[in-house]
Amino acid sequence: MVERKKVLLRLDPAVHDALTRWAGDELRSTNAQIEFLLRRALSEAGRLPGNAGKMRRPGRPRKDEPPDDDGAGDDPST
Repeated sequence: MVERKKVLLRLDPAVHDALTRWAGDELRSTNAQIEFLLRRALSEAGRLPGNAGKMRRPGRPRKDEPPDDDGAGDDPST
């Protein structure tokens, strides 16, 4: 599996709270919601690289899915 990049992102607290609520509604972590929105914006702009890996589906992984051991969906702030 390809190692995922880590970035520090500074957000207005109100924007973070809105993202956290939206992520909860979508059964995603805040981190996964931000990545989802960035990917959607890149795709709509025609800038999503063809070699970008797929995102895991929202919600709990199915029992037959391998565990997500890279921490991509983990967000300690939620």
